Amino acid sequence: MLINCVAYQEGKKLSDVPVEDISEYLKQPDAFVWVALRDPGADEIAAMQEEFSLHELAIEDAARGHQRPKMEEYGENVFMVAHIVELHEDELCVGQLAVFAGRNYVLSVRSDSKQSFLGVRARAEREPHQLRKGAGFVLYALIDAVVDRYFPVVDMLESELESIEDQIFGQQGKQRANVERLYELKRKAQQLRHAVIPLMDAVGRLYGGRVPQVVAETQEYFRDVHDHLFRIAGRLDAVRDTINTAIQVTLSMVAIEENDISKKLASYAAIFAVFTAFAGVWGMNFEFMPELKWKYGYPFALGTMVVVCGYLYRRFKKAGWI
Repeated sequence: MLINCVAYQEGKKLSDVPVEDISEYLKQPDAFVWVALRDPGADEIAAMQEEFSLHELAIEDAARGHQRPKMEEYGENVFMVAHIVELHEDELCVGQLAVFAGRNYVLSVRSDSKQSFLGVRARAEREPHQLRKGAGFVLYALIDAVVDRYFPVVDMLESELESIEDQIFGQQGKQRANVERLYELKRKAQQLRHAVIPLMDAVGRLYGGRVPQVVAETQEYFRDVHDHLFRIAGRLDAVRDTINTAIQVTLSMVAIEENDISKKLASYAAIFAVFTAFAGVWGMNFEFMPELKWKYGYPFALGTMVVVCGYLYRRFKKAGWI
């Protein structure tokens, strides 16, 4: 589906352009065309390939979706893929943004994502001095928007991790649920990391040293994006390490709880063993046992059992076993 197709010259918007007229605007000096597609069909992709003379391998990657974040060069043109990570009711949804950038055009193809990039276009149009840098600045603006949307996801992961950490020591008997939440959180962090790390490598090829001509004037901007990705990667590593530690602590808490239960069971077993021992001795009913002919024998036996068991209970309670 075509979102918009706009021609710019000297950093200023000329007009919306019909797809069939794109080639005419590409011939104008100091002009470039910015086209945005969302979940395009085969016919739309084929039309764009014809208008911009796009490489068939890049077209295949853009149409297929679910590609690893990357940056590839096809002559003087750049093809870049980034993952769009969205939050929907605490679930992570991953889409794809594929961007073709050449000397006088930018084509963005958004797949499996509901996030709009209209704000990026509006921001760029408010800064004509930046748009004069052409397709390189538009490529930066799109990738920067994708990266900026990673930060709320990282914030959510950190907040949820703090919540689980509070419950590890605050709620007894719910450690299984905590472990399940920690593993789910680890899965989300890994999803975001799969989007960040390859993209960081790709962006690193767009500044310093030899870079594609289309981004020659915007290297410092891509360095800033790379710095953001580096910070996000560092936070994700910290989250992952903390999750691993939290899982170990939770398992230790489970072992401690089981040990406490074992102590209680052992304590009560020792107390009832006293009843069993005395009852076993006095229940043998030998004729010459002194207790059998004593009228206070039964109360004495019960009293002895209560005193000994009470003493054991007090000792176990003092030791913290009960």
